[in-house]
Order: sequence, then C-alpha cells, then structure tokens
Amino acid sequence: MSVSPAALKADKPRGRVSSALFTAFLFFSIGVGIFTLGALLIQVIGKGYRFTDLVLLLEPPSADPQIAGARPAILATIYLGLLLIAFTVPIGVGTAIYLEEYANRDRWYNRVLEVNIQNLAGVPSIVYGILGLAFLVRGLGLGRVLLAGAMILTLVVLPTVIIAAREAIRAVPDSIRQGAYALGATKWQVVWRQVLPAATPGIATGSILALSRGLGETAPLLLVGALTYVAFDPTILGDFTALPVQIFQWTARPQEDFRILAASGIIVLLVIVLSLNAVAILLRNRYQRKW
Repeated sequence: MSVSPAALKADKPRGRVSSALFTAFLFFSIGVGIFTLGALLIQVIGKGYRFTDLVLLLEPPSADPQIAGARPAILATIYLGLLLIAFTVPIGVGTAIYLEEYANRDRWYNRVLEVNIQNLAGVPSIVYGILGLAFLVRGLGLGRVLLAGAMILTLVVLPTVIIAAREAIRAVPDSIRQGAYALGATKWQVVWRQVLPAATPGIATGSILALSRGLGETAPLLLVGALTYVAFDPTILGDFTALPVQIFQWTARPQEDFRILAASGIIVLLVIVLSLNAVAILLRNRYQRKW
C-alpha cells in the first residue's frame, strides 16, 4: 500500500505540533521538579547552616537546643549502612547470578521467584516494618535493636539490588561467555572471572543507590524500635536511633531552635547520601565498559 506525498505533507504539521507540545510538557515537568527541589534545598540550607557545626556532629541530643547534637544518630546511620552492605550485596548479587546464569526458567519456582522479586520492589517500606516487628523483633526475639533495623532495611532494598545486579549481568555480551567456554573454562570460572568483573560497575551503582534509599527510611525503623531520644553511642545489639528519626523528632518539638536543628540534620543526611551517590557515579565512570 503506497502513501501519496500529499498525505505525508498533510500529516507533518500535526506531527510537529504534537511533538512540540509533548516536548514542552516534558520540560515543564522537569522544571517543576527542579524548582521544587531547589526551593526546598535553599530553605533547608538557609535555615540549618547556623547549627551545622562540631556540636551537631560530636554531641549527643539534649533538651537544650544550643548544645544538642546528633552523634548517636549519625553513628547508627553509619552502622546501618555498613550492615546493609554486608547483608544486601552478597545476597542480592548471589540471587542475581543464580537467576541469570543458573536458573532454569522452565521451572515454576524460578518463575515464582522472579515475579515475587518484581512485586516486592514496589511494596511500601512500612509493610516491611510491620513484618519485621512481627517476625524479627517478636518472633525471633531479637528485640528492638540496631541489628533488627538493619535486617528490615535489607528487606526494603534487597529487591532493588537484585534487579540492578540482574540488569548488569544481563548487559555482559554472551560472546564473552562463549569465548571463555571455548578456552575450557567451567561455568563458575566464567561467572567469577569474566561475567562478574564486567558487571561490577552496574552492580556497584545499583547497590550504592539502594543503600542511599535505605539510609533515608524512617517508618520501618520506628516500628522496630528506633527511639527518638538516645544519648549514648549505639551498639549492634543495643538501643539505637537514626538520623531520619532524629530529624523527625526535632521537627515535632515546638521550639524554633529545634526546627533549625532538624534542618541541620537534613544537611548532614544529604551530605551522606550525596557522597554515596557520587561514589556510585565515580565507580560507574571508572569501570564502565562499552561493548
């Protein structure tokens, strides 16, 4: 079926208008997001820079906003991040390797596993907090300790890490695998020495971005016992708070100075999260390969 030149000319103006409108809508949406984020950052930095000092970083919370700090919350956030890496990366990468390199997709349990991972990535974090309260804190008897909080955050970000690792492994060209097999390598040697090194940039980027998300979660930590007032340094099997919880507690106080402290805490949390994102970008740019 042929199309006349007249018909093509008649369609062009309408196509140009639709394309221009859609492009304008996209730029408008981006502009709204950037403007909103910029306004929030300016407000937070403008209000919180006064209390962003060594007192905030090195002192425990206090009823006096002039000497109140967030050292226990900052330390607990760092501990949570380290535990998240220790729990999430081996489990997430191992699951991704199994699903991409070893799993038989004709088996029903592998299909069920894939579907569940996709669905769990969209579950609200508060649901994980409820499950953690029921099964970890009360069921296993861990108590409301930092370890329980780290395990809950692991469940929150684990689907994201698995999906990112699977995409990174899937992006490795199959010719690399076939070449290794042709040289006599075993399945595990191909995965360990060829596939994983090539997929490391994508795995590292996805893991760090998931970690950044986990460090900003508040609801699951509240349910597993992150206290609003902890004046001592946290331990893995002891009471704890986290920086998002500390910020939430300060914003609930009626004094204006505590709200300024909350803005200072937000600045510290932003620095931590943005630093992790910067590391992810550096790793991606440093080790990224073009096939």
